[in-house]
Formats: sequence, C-alpha cells, structure tokens
Amino acid sequence: MIEPELLMLAYRSGIFPMADSRDDPEIFWIEPRLRAILPLDGFHLSHSLARTLRRGRFTVTCNAAFSEVMEACAAPRQVRPDSDDESGSWISHRIQASYENLHFLGQAHSIEVWQDDANGKRALVGGLYGVGFDRVFCGESMFSRVPDASKVALCWLVAALRLGGATLLDCQFMTPHLASLGAVEMPQKRYLALLQQAQSGVAAGEGAVEVGAGDAGAGDGAAADSEAAGAGAALPLPEAFAALLALPVDSAPGGSASSPGKLIAQFLTQTS
Repeated sequence: MIEPELLMLAYRSGIFPMADSRDDPEIFWIEPRLRAILPLDGFHLSHSLARTLRRGRFTVTCNAAFSEVMEACAAPRQVRPDSDDESGSWISHRIQASYENLHFLGQAHSIEVWQDDANGKRALVGGLYGVGFDRVFCGESMFSRVPDASKVALCWLVAALRLGGATLLDCQFMTPHLASLGAVEMPQKRYLALLQQAQSGVAAGEGAVEVGAGDAGAGDGAAADSEAAGAGAALPLPEAFAALLALPVDSAPGGSASSPGKLIAQFLTQTS
C-alpha cells in the first residue's frame, strides 16, 4: 500500500500513481505534459443531460459505496462496442487499497448513482471517485452501466464543489467525453500554477491565474466564485454534498424545483 502521506504529497505536487495492470504490485508516478481540468464555471450541461436530471431516474449519494465504485472503475472494459477485446486496468489492487485507506482517512471520496430495477431493488449504475484537499478535487476515474449515469455523477460533483467553495477540478487526461462536458487542456506548468493557487486560498480576481485564451474552449477563468464559501478553506466534498441536499427545493435559481435532480439542473444552468 502507498503511504497516505506520500500519496497526498504527490497530489499536492501535481503527480499521481498508475499501474500497468490490475495485478501489478509496482506503481509508477505520472506527471502529464498536458493536463485536463474542468473549469467549474465552464461545465457544459446539454439539454439532454438537463432532461435526464429533471426526470429523477437516479438517486445520487456521496461516500455510500466507495469500494464498490473503485471495483467498478477497475473492471475490464470493452475496447470498442463491436469488439470482444477488453482493456486492462491501471487501478491495481495496491492502488485500490491505497485509496480505500485515503477514504478511511477522509481524503478520498466517491459519488454514487443508483437506479431501481424492475423489482424495486436499488442497483449501483454509475459513479466516480477522487481525492480532495484544500480547494482542489482530483477526479480519478468514473464508470457507467447505463446511459448518462457517470455524467449525472459529474453534475452532482460540480454542483457540490461550487457550493462548497472549491476552485479546481482536475481530470488528469483529456477525453472526448470530458471535452463534451467543458473540460480544457493546458500545459502542466499552467496546471501547477492553478494547483498552487487553489492550495493557497487565493480568490478569483485577487491575482489569480486564469485559464487563458490559449487554452482551447476556456471560459473567463479557471475558478468559479463560491456560492457558499469565501476565499478561505472549502468544504470537504461530503459536507458540500450534504449542503447541496439541504437546499430547499424552492430555492432553485429562477423558480422552484420539485426534486433534487431538477434542483441540480437549475443550479448548473444558472451558474454555468
């Protein structure tokens, strides 16, 4: 198992571990030349995803099934829809044990998406996990067993981070999936500046580093103004998630919302 102090030092330095396979006992440390982040004020909520949220087909929780989410993220995945080949996993058993320990210590968190089956039994159909510290959340992996489940998890994550005062959502590597949701890619040097800024408590507009025009698809800034916290420490994700659930359904911007999903959709529409 990776010592938690070493693992957190790596994240605070812009580095993260990977493995070659599920059973590989060795790890290697990654510092990408190009880094992907999802600006919290630049999340792209499509009309179809907003409809999915409003329909309330899913129940969303935080830290209710961390190990199960990691297991699902580590499971082999089909390389192409028309192929029987499966890709391996960079989430080795050693890495999983290390993050489960971080979760026990309150530094790694998960968002779970559940759906009731035909018999009314609740099943885990999507989710994500990552590491949180200061005003930073480093997303590690996500999975989806039904359409839109991982996107719904990400919607709740973005809303909770905004509400709790976070300013940096790290996605590690760019993918078409993340790009469609508003993620942008930048050199590692610029990412490290944003990371240092988020750890120092500098507020947007107070000498903050911005995502510049040279970062494809970027908005006006990398950091969102907090809805509930000032320039100081952000709420840990579980507390921010609880604060999100505690919002009265009639407090949604622009009108009332009759369900948590509708509240999230209106929250993201108003603040994106």
